[in-house]
Amino acid sequence: MFHKEGFKIIFFSALILVATIFLADHYIQNIWIQKGLMIVVLIFFILILHFFRNPKRNTQVSDDYIIAPADGKIVVIEEVMENEYFKGKRKQISIFMSPLNVHVTRYPIGGKIKFSKHHPGKYLVAWHPKSSLENERTTIVVDNNSMGEILYRQIAGAVARRIVNYAKVGRDVVQGTDAGFIKFGSRIDVFVPLDMKIEVSMDQVTKGGETIIARI
Repeated sequence: MFHKEGFKIIFFSALILVATIFLADHYIQNIWIQKGLMIVVLIFFILILHFFRNPKRNTQVSDDYIIAPADGKIVVIEEVMENEYFKGKRKQISIFMSPLNVHVTRYPIGGKIKFSKHHPGKYLVAWHPKSSLENERTTIVVDNNSMGEILYRQIAGAVARRIVNYAKVGRDVVQGTDAGFIKFGSRIDVFVPLDMKIEVSMDQVTKGGETIIARI
């Protein structure tokens, strides 16, 4: 199963694959160059398919905990000042996604979208400390009945050049459902109240839609 954000790229990549195989077969006489070119293009196509995969996840919906919004690795767990929306202290949990991870963003909690904003910016590597403030990013706040407002931020990395965000202010969303996509390497920050219990540790691998990262 592939994410809809990849359909166009997959289609054109398939055309390039077919065209390259056809042209190589008809116009390149050297068998090693011919087969080598075919293999390179085939590997590229397989990587495209791998990147845009969208596996189903078994989300256990609950207002008692926050789930990882993406696959990746925990790179930050710390108390910080969140100055864009809360203008106060929160615990920040950051997940880094390599180009090999599933890049679907899922809602970490259910509720009503209270805030959704896109910020143009730089393309520092996603694990850079300043990437949360200086890179292209989107900030989304979900108001949950049980734990109040939870903020998450999609952040573009050095390779990522497009963030897709489906969150619209006023929309009711379900925990674990599709919230967007970040193309080719990125990071997601989640900001939770200070009194929440953190359920993950540094360098832990997360599974979007399933791994519990914090609870009441």
